[in-house]
Amino acid sequence: MDHYNLISLGGIIALMAIAWLFSTHHRQINLRVIVFGVGLQLALALLVFRAPGSHRTFLWLNDTVLDVFESAKAGQTFLFGSVADPAKVGFILAFQALPLAIFFSALMALLYHWRIMPLVIRGFSWVFSRLMRISGAESLCAASNIFVGVESATAIRPHLPNMTRSEFCTILTAGMATVASTTLGIYVSMLSSTFETIAGHLISASILSAPAAIVMSKLLVPETGEPRTLGKATAFHYDKQPGAVAAIITGAMAGVKLVVGICALLIAFLGLLALANLILGGVGGWFGADNLSIQMILGYVFYPLAIVIGVPPGDAAEVGRLLGERFVATEIPAYQALADNIKSGAFTPRTVVVTAYALCGFAHVASMAIFAGGVSALVPERRKDIAAVAPRALLAATLACLMTGAVAGMFFDASDTIIQVATQPAP
Repeated sequence: MDHYNLISLGGIIALMAIAWLFSTHHRQINLRVIVFGVGLQLALALLVFRAPGSHRTFLWLNDTVLDVFESAKAGQTFLFGSVADPAKVGFILAFQALPLAIFFSALMALLYHWRIMPLVIRGFSWVFSRLMRISGAESLCAASNIFVGVESATAIRPHLPNMTRSEFCTILTAGMATVASTTLGIYVSMLSSTFETIAGHLISASILSAPAAIVMSKLLVPETGEPRTLGKATAFHYDKQPGAVAAIITGAMAGVKLVVGICALLIAFLGLLALANLILGGVGGWFGADNLSIQMILGYVFYPLAIVIGVPPGDAAEVGRLLGERFVATEIPAYQALADNIKSGAFTPRTVVVTAYALCGFAHVASMAIFAGGVSALVPERRKDIAAVAPRALLAATLACLMTGAVAGMFFDASDTIIQVATQPAP
């Protein structure tokens, strides 16, 4: 273990200390949640990076996922022709990455119909509730968020009216700290040409972030009430389709809505961000800072956090900027910028791995509005409670993603076969 790995280890503790500092009830922290949550995350990371035979399993999973992605491209190639091939026209997000969300939305709907996903989710939920002693409802929702997005709240819809504020914070944090399988293909399509094992790492990151989300949530908003489903198995609720074809159609249509929503968010937030930067640049010009921008300001805020999670100082300023960009403009442009930095040879393999893990989550302002609004729509009578914990949930999700990056940094070894990053500038 080199000194950067030790820094990452210290970063895990530092990030939890930050969460505790902003806690609503400093003396009511449930140590069982913290100890078993961190232990579970480290155990999962140990399985990914160090367990005997884990590398072969990891590479098999990565290659399998990439093969599925190639199959997913058949439809968009038929529709868009050569425009769907980045080797011919360069990378175009709208034609080469976003359509993958439609395919994976349909695939997930089919797996739900076949009752495969509910079985997997119940397994994760059982581990979370038994080890960390959290309520059955929030553990089920947290487990669901490993695979799906805001729709995970529907799995516990009957329990929402009676949830505590701490439970609401946990389900919002889990949603923002993880990524849905429907968007996973977008990130993979951006990075796979320069980071060959990115698919396996992003799956690992989303799983690792689930216990991290629970830990950070319970540090920021500790449980002070008595959850009704504490220690109880919670039934999994989802809309059942009459057949496999109906499930595929429903999933595909949901994927279309998702793609339209992503496009709308990117157009709106990137446009507003550019406008804000234009104004900041104009104001900064009066003081000799023509290049002043929100990304630059947030880059300074996230710079020490990038150092803390184990990013080398030479790369920390740019990584801080990427983390800041994710915070205000979603993770998609941040991952695109990460891909550009890999292609230019600007980042070391360590920086690439730690950053890829730290960016793997919906921890941004737009997501907070989406998740808080989505859950509020299901239980409007608790809207005030949800709105009250939403900003803390965003902070918890951000810290959870950084914690996942720190865990990856703690176990990083450049000689690992699962670390296959192009370190030379693309010709």
